[in-house]
Parts: sequence; structure tokens; C-alpha cells
Amino acid sequence: MSLTEKDEKYLWHPYTQHKTAAPPIAISKGDGALLWDENGKEYIDAIASWWVNPFGHSNRFIADAIYQQLTTLEHVLFGGFTHEPAIRLAEKLMEMLPPNQQKLFFSDNGSTAVEVAIKVALQYFYNKGEKRTTIIAFENAFHGDTFAAMAASGISFYTQAFSGMFIDVVRIPVPVKGAEAESYAALRESIQTHQVAAFIYEPLVQGAAGMVMYAPEALDELIRICREHNVITIADEVMTGFGKTGKTFACDYLRYQPDVMCLSKALTGGTIPMAITTFTQELFDGFYSDDINKALFHGHTFTANPTGCAAALASLELLQTTAMQDHIARVHKRHLQFQERIEKHPKVSTTRVLGVIFALEIKIDSAESYYGTLRNKLYNFFIQNGVILRPVGHIVYILPPYIISDTQLEKVYQIVEQALEIA
Repeated sequence: MSLTEKDEKYLWHPYTQHKTAAPPIAISKGDGALLWDENGKEYIDAIASWWVNPFGHSNRFIADAIYQQLTTLEHVLFGGFTHEPAIRLAEKLMEMLPPNQQKLFFSDNGSTAVEVAIKVALQYFYNKGEKRTTIIAFENAFHGDTFAAMAASGISFYTQAFSGMFIDVVRIPVPVKGAEAESYAALRESIQTHQVAAFIYEPLVQGAAGMVMYAPEALDELIRICREHNVITIADEVMTGFGKTGKTFACDYLRYQPDVMCLSKALTGGTIPMAITTFTQELFDGFYSDDINKALFHGHTFTANPTGCAAALASLELLQTTAMQDHIARVHKRHLQFQERIEKHPKVSTTRVLGVIFALEIKIDSAESYYGTLRNKLYNFFIQNGVILRPVGHIVYILPPYIISDTQLEKVYQIVEQALEIA
């Protein structure tokens, strides 16, 4: 019995309608930007396995750090205890984060990082005796699958089964070029008409919406408005963090920094699940009290897992090397060159590039659903040709490992060009 057949017998996959979906591909090994299935077929991982493997698969530097930590201290509870890897990781991140970020809270993944951020924002005002129960988020946002994170997300089929069960969330338009004023006005109106605790956003790029991009200046203005009204700002950098936009964080493009940042995905280089939510000292102080009831009663069994911390430290060390920064710059340059050659294609409506992120929209005559016919046709074409890409409706994006070779990247571009002929 093959791995795929055994999988079908036992496993339930994410974002999958098992009655209609094709059987999953059983991957047996990975190296750099490449993966191989159980039959030996080679694939270029052009989305870094959901944006988590910037340094490639089976990275020996990170693997060695994990091994060394496993042979010293694999895990210890973080309630009432601490350990050197967590402290070293905190110190390292403090060198990289905006200076207003002063406290770190560990959790398990991007959704829980957001969950922590929203709970802190709501309880902060509760602890102060203020009734602020509304969260503002962008239209078509995606912040995760846990309940508060899901409530803040705006892609309906992710959330429609749970309608009426969520915290109060108000949505405003994304300030894409030409729609900035509409977004500013909607934010002001939402603050005036609701008891707003926080504004959560994906800075500069909405990943799951199809790599929708907007300018730093627009986000600066939204943050400035929030500051005027003492609204907490939460930057969900789960996707954008650790180099993907060309800077360490998307927030590095801004004049005004968020009060809270959510980090995960590439934090450990795609090895061990880990997330961190960072806060200003002011937010931390809102929970610092003789009253036990004002503490943040939130935690995870694997909070600050030492092995995950070791992986994150190795990942951050790799990110800051000259060689890795050169890789990021190289991929960005190649994306711009591909953009120039593809943007006038008769089937392409728009293209956009930021850092190592490339996206194009295919011209279509009618609305295309997220998992619609065109999307599935494109996905299957890419897989058949040995390239892992996951289109969002009629939007094709590329977000490869930074270490992808020029030859591999050129193959990805060529397959995307060929896909346009069948679209």
C-alpha cells in the first residue's frame, strides 16, 4: 500500500474537501528548494511550503542547532520556569524589532499569535475599566483559524459556518492605490461609532487574499488615526516577517510602529512550530497588578519550547548573513525582470512585486471563486510540471525559498507563462 493510500485511510487534511479533492502527494524528502515524492518525481517548492522555509528544506545549520538543543534540554514548562534559549531568542529579537516592542509572549503558530494579540487588546481595556469590545480589520483579511483570529478574517468561506458566534469585528477597505481616502474615512467612522479596542492588519501585503499590496504611507496614516484615538494597533507579520518584503519586517517600511506584532511561519525556518506575539511596555503594564484577575490567563503546553527557540536562533542567524541578504535581493531582481516580460501578456491584467513576493492576476470574464475551476486547472498544471504553486482564484503568486537557484526560478517563470496559455 502506498503512502497516499495509507493517508486516505487515516488522515484529514487542511482546507480540503476530501470527496472532490485529488489524493495528496506523498513527499519523501526535501533539499533546498526541491521536494521529491514517493515515486521519485521532483518538484520546485515555489511557495516555500506555505511561506515557512526561506532557507530551504533540510537545512543543516538549523538541523544541527536543533540536535544540539535536543541533547541538552528538549522541553521544560514555561509556567514558573525559564531557560537560556528563550532569553537568548528574546535578546536577539529585541535587536531586530522596532524599539517600542519590549515584551514577548510565546505560543505555537500564527493563529495563536493573533489570538494572544486580540485577547490582550480586549483585556487591556477591561483591566482599565473601559468597555472596548470591537476589533477593526481589513476586508478579505486572513489572520488564522482559531476563533478570535477567524473572527478578524474576512474570507467568508473560512468563517461562514460560524456566523453569529464571533467577537465584534468591523471591516474597512484595504487602502490600495486610489482607494486610500475611502479606507481612512471608514476607519474614522468605525472608531466614532464603535467601542474599538484594536485595529489588526497584514502590513503591506494581504497574503491569503492573493498578495494584495498597498503603500507604507497609507498604513502610516491608518496607524496615526488609531493613535489619535488610543486604539491599539496589531501588525500580523506572520506571513510578511523575516525578509519576505525585502526588509526584516514589513513594519520596517513605516514611520509609525504598531503596538503589537505577531510572528510565526519563517521564525524557525520551517522546522518546529513556534510563534511569538510582541508588545509595548505600556500594554504589559496594563496587566501588572496586585490583582491576580488582571493577569493574562493564556498559555500553551509547548510555550517557549527550548528546541524551537534554538531553531529560531539559528534561523535568525542565517537571515542576517550577507549571503542570505544577497539571495533576497537576487530573487527580488529576478521577479522585477519577470514582471517586465510578463506584464503586457494579453491574459495578464496586473502584476505586483514586493521583496521575494511576485503576483499576477489573470484576466477573466466573470468572478472566480477561491477554489474554483480555473484555480484547480492551474494548480494541476503546475503540479504536473513539477512546480508547487497554489493560485488564489485567478491570482498566481510566487514566494520561493530565498536560496532558490536562478535556474529553478526560471523554470517556475516559464511554467507560469505556459499556464497562461491554458487559462
